Amino acid sequence: MPSRPVVRGAVVDDMTRCAHYRTAVDIIAIRFACCGEYYPCHLCHAEAAGHPARQWGFDERATKAVLCGACGAELTITDYLAASSCPECDAGFNERCALHAHLYFEAEPAVRPSGRPQGIGGRVER
Repeated sequence: MPSRPVVRGAVVDDMTRCAHYRTAVDIIAIRFACCGEYYPCHLCHAEAAGHPARQWGFDERATKAVLCGACGAELTITDYLAASSCPECDAGFNERCALHAHLYFEAEPAVRPSGRPQGIGGRVER
């Protein structure tokens, strides 16, 4: 069995809970797009990484970037965003993590009726 990836930051247990989020369902770690390293949360990354975080692009949703702390399965971003529990071991995930998803993953681009992507605040990004 392959070893689990290292999870950096203020990790407090072997299920990837951290000093900031440590309830029974806080069991995932995110591999950050900027450095490729796993951290339990955005606060752990901000404290320990030494560089600004970057979101995974919408077109990178097939990337394995979420680690289940219960079983060690690495999930694609798409699979994680669609799940309320680990598809490998059925351990429940914290549904409130969705409140922070925008810090890790770029949202689906809004499309105007013209078919052109809409940027932030209605501006078209060029």
